[in-house]
Amino acid sequence: MKRVKGSISYQQTKNRWNLIKFAILLVTGITMIIPFLWMVSVSFEQDANVTIPFPPRLIPEQFSLLNYQIIFENVQLFRAYLNSSIVTFSSVILQVFTSLLAGYAFSKGEFKGKKVLFILVLATMMIPIEARLIPLYTMFNKVGMLNSYTPLIAPSILYGFGIFLCKQYFDQLPSQLREAAQIDGAGELSIFFKVYLPLTGPITATMCILSFMNSWNELIWPLIALSDQNLQTIPLFLAGFSLDSGTRYAGLTMGLAALSILPIIVAFLFLQRYIIQSIALSGLKGE
Repeated sequence: MKRVKGSISYQQTKNRWNLIKFAILLVTGITMIIPFLWMVSVSFEQDANVTIPFPPRLIPEQFSLLNYQIIFENVQLFRAYLNSSIVTFSSVILQVFTSLLAGYAFSKGEFKGKKVLFILVLATMMIPIEARLIPLYTMFNKVGMLNSYTPLIAPSILYGFGIFLCKQYFDQLPSQLREAAQIDGAGELSIFFKVYLPLTGPITATMCILSFMNSWNELIWPLIALSDQNLQTIPLFLAGFSLDSGTRYAGLTMGLAALSILPIIVAFLFLQRYIIQSIALSGLKGE
């Protein structure tokens, strides 16, 4: 009887702690999402371009689509969306493919200097973008590739954090699959594409959303590499508009900001199931 009471007491304590954790997470989530809700609310406020609503409210007092109508009449916005789409999708494809290949090589490959090379790859994660701006600018300037999509896409070839994630994921997959394929006479590329690549759905989805966010939100490097307004990306367009008219036209600025993060939200909603799978599988050991 005492054992039963003890188990009940333990279960009650556990439930209370779970409830406290849930409450903390709920409050934290609401705190983080309120600024985004306020941004959307201001973008639908009819008089927001005259004066910013104060005190802040989450529901527009005078709901209107005027700000979005003005935004969609701006041809430069669609050009910026096209530029960001070209750069982002090219970077995602290149980054995910090279990260998967490198992750597979570091996980399953056997070659001299593997540990040293992997340490060098991890070291790139410690170098901030500010330290690489001058070398990147000098290199692309000498080959005459500034003011094009190339300097925005080419640096995506090496993504240290992506290679690290992919290696950790491949470490969880059983090496017996590779050994069996080698017995059947398959080469390394065949083993990668036919055996392991079909199993990389979760980590590929995670890599896609991370790469998409990094490329879509990039501001500093495009600001330096591009001077042609016809090539500016969404962050550059939004930054330029905010600098010129952000304080005067708050409704338009908030509408542009909402449209700039919309692709990221859509991508995450489509890929969240695979991202959760990737996080769950990262704690499993393939036998």
